[in-house]
Amino acid sequence: MESLKILKNITKFLLVTCCICLLSGCSKSDNDVVLQYASWGSKSEVDILKPILSDFEKSHEGVKVEFMHIPQNYFQKIHLLFASNTAPDVIFINNLNLPIYANAGVLEDLSEYDFDTQNYYPQALQSLSWGGKLYAIPRDVSNLVVFYNKDLFDRAGVKYPDKDWTFEDFLKISQKLTNAPEIFGISFEDEPLFYLPYLMSEGGGILSDDGRREILSNSESQKGLKFYSDLRKKYHVAPKRSESASATMAQMFLQERLAMQVSGRWLVPKYREEAKFDWDIVPFPKGSVGSVVPLDSSGWALAKSSKHKSEAISFIKYLSLRENIEKMVKSGLIVPARIDASKSKYFLDGQKPKNAKVFLEVIKTSKPTPVSVNYNEIIDNAKVRNEKILN
Repeated sequence: MESLKILKNITKFLLVTCCICLLSGCSKSDNDVVLQYASWGSKSEVDILKPILSDFEKSHEGVKVEFMHIPQNYFQKIHLLFASNTAPDVIFINNLNLPIYANAGVLEDLSEYDFDTQNYYPQALQSLSWGGKLYAIPRDVSNLVVFYNKDLFDRAGVKYPDKDWTFEDFLKISQKLTNAPEIFGISFEDEPLFYLPYLMSEGGGILSDDGRREILSNSESQKGLKFYSDLRKKYHVAPKRSESASATMAQMFLQERLAMQVSGRWLVPKYREEAKFDWDIVPFPKGSVGSVVPLDSSGWALAKSSKHKSEAISFIKYLSLRENIEKMVKSGLIVPARIDASKSKYFLDGQKPKNAKVFLEVIKTSKPTPVSVNYNEIIDNAKVRNEKILN
């Protein structure tokens, strides 16, 4: 009897709750369109993104966004979702992995929709295209510059580098700044991303521009690779593995053990917060064919399997509005792919680096990273092949 009484009370409570919800509209309508959106991102990025998603829902009645935050093993999980026919409607993707999905025919061709592509850097659009079709709307571009410690330059009496410096200048400056093993002139990393500029500035690379041929063995690529290897093995202006004491290049830069470091915009927030010295950036030095660094891009793609394409397109357009890109720019992490957002006060905000415009100037001489469907396998093979050359 007691259990029956409890059951009746629970039933009454549920009925009253349902009535209140119906009257107040507190429950989500069964007619709401639910868009699934998958992305990676740091906590600071997610903190910026969530209010944007909320604002989208408020301005698009009847549409809800289910945010799938995947901070680790992102593309492995996205691959499984596509394989199980449960892919999200909108996928944040980068140019290095895009060919796999574009080639498989699981992404919508966005060139058929009325996006304002005139307001984007052409290199960003090119990097997110495959087979002549645009598969993602760019949020950001990622390229490489040289960070340098102005205090170390001043102590050594060395003039700051400028945009016209050459490989020869670069080596001489590195030698003047090196006092091994305490201080090294330049960073050194085995990851191909960081030595690609040396190859590309000599006219080489890992893949041909069309992504169909490996060119790592050609004379131009080998010339760039030898110069890079010599920085560590011949001239000793870059640290050996044993000399970094397990510290990353970013940690060594912050410890003032590196005078210069080749890296990207993603380090700016960290250096703004943690660097106890004055620093700035400069374009990568010029090789035989100029200063050429790889350009990558990330953006929003639409799954061809989406049952809510119209709403998903509206969502991508909303995410890519100038005002929303500027909110993301405030984090300091990205270089915007939208031209108008890149010239706004939020990017050129007067904070370090003083020469933030270098990130934009470098876009003009950057080359979208040549990619292929098996790009990740090719890069892994390059690491193995170059292990002995670099160490």
